[in-house]
Amino acid sequence: MKLPSGDTSRVIDCLKSLGLTKYEALVYIALLKVSSASASGIHEISGVPRASVYTVIDQLLDKGLVSVSQSAPKRFAAFPPEDAISRLMSQIERDAQYTRDSLSQIFRERTSPGTGSEDLIWNIYGIENIRKSLIHLISGAKKEIRIVAHPRIISPGVRQSLTAMADHVRVEIITPSWEGDSPLPEKMRVHIIKHPDIPKETDMVRDMMAGGICIVDERRVLVFMGLGEVDAVGLFSESDGFIRFFMRYYNLIFDWSEKTA
Repeated sequence: MKLPSGDTSRVIDCLKSLGLTKYEALVYIALLKVSSASASGIHEISGVPRASVYTVIDQLLDKGLVSVSQSAPKRFAAFPPEDAISRLMSQIERDAQYTRDSLSQIFRERTSPGTGSEDLIWNIYGIENIRKSLIHLISGAKKEIRIVAHPRIISPGVRQSLTAMADHVRVEIITPSWEGDSPLPEKMRVHIIKHPDIPKETDMVRDMMAGGICIVDERRVLVFMGLGEVDAVGLFSESDGFIRFFMRYYNLIFDWSEKTA
């Protein structure tokens, strides 16, 4: 079956997005049309210049998309599309994982000791975005995590991240309650400080003022206030002044929690 020229162009573009060159795509498509072909036959079917055919064939062999006979002259055959596309997708996934790991390392080294800090403060809006930022911040800890937070900020996802990190770093939490007063996690240092009784008619104000602080390695700080998708807001910074201010604030809260324990 011969595809219309427009369809052929699209298939070639799709193969290029999967990692093939134009010539590789043309040769692979050409070999799908026949049971096998010699280099000369591939040139005639695909239109790829004769001088380039062997180079392209070697590239397709390396990618596991074609096979070669031991006859003379050698003949080449294409693997079925299902196998070929699966191999290309697997390579893309491996490349994506390698790239993700490499870029994450570069991102982490950005805030490593000796790289300095910037006097920038970033805004984060909405409770879900704050929780996602909190999980991301927690996952990058090297030594310690300190948190003062309303229990609704510490979602199941945040708790899971904290539990995972507690195997490697010191985790210290100050909160009014923990998972409905369930048993406290053994690996974390959790201080429960109950809120004073607040009149029911001021519940909305209490939620709007609810929030907390997360300090990681005394180098990064996320401050947040509010519990709603609209009114919740967070501030993130690596600024020395910002960190010192909220470290002092955290220490005051911690000292108070120790005295009331």
